[in-house]
Amino acid sequence: MSRIPLLSSPLLLGFDEIERLIDRVGKGGGDGYPPYNIERIPGLQPDDVDQPRSEILRITLAVAGFLRDQIEITLEDNQLIVRGQQDEDKARDYIHRGIAARQFSRTFVLADGIEVKSADLAHGLLSIDLVRHEPDRVVRRIAIGNGVAPQPTPPKAPTLPTADGTRNGKPRF
Repeated sequence: MSRIPLLSSPLLLGFDEIERLIDRVGKGGGDGYPPYNIERIPGLQPDDVDQPRSEILRITLAVAGFLRDQIEITLEDNQLIVRGQQDEDKARDYIHRGIAARQFSRTFVLADGIEVKSADLAHGLLSIDLVRHEPDRVVRRIAIGNGVAPQPTPPKAPTLPTADGTRNGKPRF
């Protein structure tokens, strides 16, 4: 069965990449670990009043028990990937083990214009701050031509050699 594209309207041109991002998010890991929050923090007005205000987003992941060197944060192809891996402590002899040493991978797809500002680990919470800069509003006037569409140039007929070795009556040099 063929799939109907989500953004199949003829009025939406060039949104193929967004469809791929939506598919990628849908296929992402859904195990729910580690739990996370995403919050919007009011951005500060830059020193230059004419500059637009930036928006700050903070992703906070609950990573209790993980050390700084057991967590890796990478940005690859507009994907923020957070991975954590704990090593099994073989020296301990557990009577009951309710806290498992486990690994995780959490992926966030970032829009164009969002940059990772910083990351911090404190009290079992990993906070990653993202900055979204307001894009410049560009208005451009498009000139309208004179109504005469350019005619395509017909392809040139290939020149074939004749029996006497010339091409269309011209000697081969």
